[in-house]
Amino acid sequence: MYELIILGFLMRSVSHGYRIAKIINDMIGPYAKVSSGRLYPLFDKLAQDGFIAMVQGDEDATRQRQYEITEKGRQRFHQLMMDTSTNLGEYRKLFGFKFVFIDLLLPDEQLYLLDHFMNYCQTHIFYINSEIEDLKSRESEIGVNMWASLAIMEQTKSQWQLELQWATKSREQLKLKNSN
Repeated sequence: MYELIILGFLMRSVSHGYRIAKIINDMIGPYAKVSSGRLYPLFDKLAQDGFIAMVQGDEDATRQRQYEITEKGRQRFHQLMMDTSTNLGEYRKLFGFKFVFIDLLLPDEQLYLLDHFMNYCQTHIFYINSEIEDLKSRESEIGVNMWASLAIMEQTKSQWQLELQWATKSREQLKLKNSN
């Protein structure tokens, strides 16, 4: 996820590692934070892999290092953006970060990602509905009042329905924008 975010921001412009770290922390906060000890080794790895390059500057001060994306990094960014099969358990969160950079893709790719996310939401809604019905049908067999479990499942379903509504609206807006 952090690799995608770093490459995405560098697709937009040359940037300091500190600035990208701040943006990442603003995006994932307030309780989750990525430490410099975790982030700067990733910058080093991305540079070693040829995805980013350090721009001339003050190399002694880590916070002053500026980075730019390479052609190989652009290809890696595109690969990460179009990957819809890795990290499916965390894909809801990952898609939020992908959406930040969706304008960097071709219109058909943008729609593909939104269609995939909409399907992902629908799959979760269908699954939760099935589990709710199953739990309701077995409640007397289980012998325990399952109201709290059902309430949480209904809340989770509502969250997925909101995600689906948002994705549907975003898809419509992208189609309209891309038709102009």
